[in-house]
Amino acid sequence: MAKVLVVDDEPNIVLSLEFLMQQAGFEVVTAEDGESALERVAEGTPDLVLLDISLPGISGFDVLERLRADPTNARLPIIMLTAHGREVEREKGMALGADDYVTKPFSTQALVEKVKTLLAEVP
Repeated sequence: MAKVLVVDDEPNIVLSLEFLMQQAGFEVVTAEDGESALERVAEGTPDLVLLDISLPGISGFDVLERLRADPTNARLPIIMLTAHGREVEREKGMALGADDYVTKPFSTQALVEKVKTLLAEVP
């Protein structure tokens, strides 16, 4: 069973994403801020990360940069989730190594499909 790390500081979003991913057949681990996200990855690399940009402490962009700087996480699929749909932020996320970028509110079915597609591409 693939493990998905959900990183978001909004409890309602964490709960809904956790439920959604579990219904899709994934094991779910959660983190409410950037530091916790990095700790969860260090404890046991997930198969995919759903990463909010606006986090307390270090931002999702910083978490993404730190994960990509570590060779063991270079191939870890990361989908950025954000309420900010500005093109400049999308470009920044993709430039830093995100595999996809989803703007809230999002289609739950489309998100599950993106997760499944990315997991299928990982060797």
